[in-house]
Amino acid sequence: MTEEPPSTEPRQRSWLERIVQVFSDEPTDTKSLLTLLRNAEQDQVLDAEALSIIEGALQVSQMQVREIMIPRSQMVTVSIRQSLQEILDIVVEAAHSRFPVTGENPDQVIGILLAKDLLPLALADNAERFNLKDIMRPATCVPESKRLNVLLREFRETRNHMAVVIDEYGVVCGLVTIEDILEQIVGEIDDEYDVDDESYIKKFDDNQYIVKALTPIEEFNEHFGTEFSDDDADTVGGLVLQHLRHIPERDETIIIGTFLFTVLNADSRQVRLLKLTLLDTPPAGDNIDG
Repeated sequence: MTEEPPSTEPRQRSWLERIVQVFSDEPTDTKSLLTLLRNAEQDQVLDAEALSIIEGALQVSQMQVREIMIPRSQMVTVSIRQSLQEILDIVVEAAHSRFPVTGENPDQVIGILLAKDLLPLALADNAERFNLKDIMRPATCVPESKRLNVLLREFRETRNHMAVVIDEYGVVCGLVTIEDILEQIVGEIDDEYDVDDESYIKKFDDNQYIVKALTPIEEFNEHFGTEFSDDDADTVGGLVLQHLRHIPERDETIIIGTFLFTVLNADSRQVRLLKLTLLDTPPAGDNIDG
């Protein structure tokens, strides 16, 4: 058996080798790294989806839990005092996999209930012997200032999927899940229960909100009593882009009417997440609309 001579054709370079070739000058900061990556995408070394994921991963290291958490007012919880049937009704209606458990004080979270742990109880006649304390899991608490990349690593190490968010005084102010963090990297993760998204707009405090860029203009107008036109832009992200006239970077701001929009998350093609601050009156000379 004769040995075939080695091929003289150059082997196809891997995507990693092609990226390395693009980096002729070593980037010194995140901004220069993103510039190189975007140039690589334009040169078809990276596809647009890969670039978007890399940018999302880089931004996660700069974001804090407070920017993506589900506010306390929108948390679906169960109480330690509720009966099995009452809890089952909540679980079925919400269709979530995990629920914070509140104690005698409704503002105190004492554990996490996994919906799957109710299945054996729902199938058997155990209503009278039901005790939520026997099946709930310990609750993980994190400060609202925690970096998302650090929390993601902790989620992976502990195999937790949900954490209760507390403020500087130790008061519960929201919750965050591993899915919330992953969505900052790969974009929205929809399942069969996400047809009607009720969390486009999340109240942060008295005059600040976290707003998804995909929020329809019509829903924004209904929520804030505004009259922004949706003729040229269907979403809040489109409205911001219309006024900025370029793809913004993180922390870039613009005033539209009596609203100050701050970009929390954006990639080279779109805005993903915004912080909205209510202003008493629009500053003179600023861009005003609606």
